[in-house]
Amino acid sequence: MNDKAIITCALTGVLTDPRQHPVPVTPAQMAAEARDAYNAGASAMHVHLRRQEPGMGHLPSWEPEVAAEIVDAIRATCPGVVINLTTGVVGRDVAGPLACIRRVRPEIAACNAGSLNYLKIKDNGEWAWPPMVFDNPVAKVRQFLEVMAETGTHPEFECFDVGIVRSVAMYLKAGMFHGTPELNFVMGVASGMPCDADLLALLPRWMPPDSVWQATLIGRSEIWPVHQKAAELGGMLRTGLEDSFYLPGGERARGNGVMIEALAACARRAGREVASPDETRKRLGLAAATGAAA
Repeated sequence: MNDKAIITCALTGVLTDPRQHPVPVTPAQMAAEARDAYNAGASAMHVHLRRQEPGMGHLPSWEPEVAAEIVDAIRATCPGVVINLTTGVVGRDVAGPLACIRRVRPEIAACNAGSLNYLKIKDNGEWAWPPMVFDNPVAKVRQFLEVMAETGTHPEFECFDVGIVRSVAMYLKAGMFHGTPELNFVMGVASGMPCDADLLALLPRWMPPDSVWQATLIGRSEIWPVHQKAAELGGMLRTGLEDSFYLPGGERARGNGVMIEALAACARRAGREVASPDETRKRLGLAAATGAAA
């Protein structure tokens, strides 16, 4: 295995409460965590946006100026870094994420490629939260892809189940996007694909030709053997405080930097070096590095 491993750091999650877990919220915190991850080998940062008012940092924000402040801070701290912006929203109103894409023009943005019953159940049989549908019908996917084409943003197709993986080839055939197909196999959501190395080995066969892929693995120490398998199979790699708080030995991570150090070690055990931001851009067909958000 000679292909260099592209590593993405998922810096913070959607609703994780910073009063309970060490997730970054402010532009300065996001930039500091990104710098640690960048220095450990991450060439891309997956960015979620949080509200900046005191006591509201556990809630998402779709304010374009918040997006610009956070992305500018990360780009200033991590020269040449690739920005990968979240877009996930429940419901038809996608004005917020579309405005953020247009404001910061990220090199990559998530494109949730299909719908999922988003469920979790407790040991006592009670729902962990009210059952909900993470709705991503084709019309919604198309809206995101059209704006990504407008801004020169590369779509990363988030795939929560096998049927969603197979759908990406249909989007390509329908002319909904162009360029290198990039799929992200999201494993570990209780009602989606399990975090399983044997399943991971099968998924690439259902991608469009000439695709690239990565695995987002949600869980605790059990995710790390699957990260190792992803490295051995030639996939791109991703981790961070959005996906897990736990290192391979089961100890809690103190930040994103140590998570990326552990992931880079998976790549090297598989005989792969870690890709630089420039190498990442070349592999994914991205534009050259830019400065602060316009």
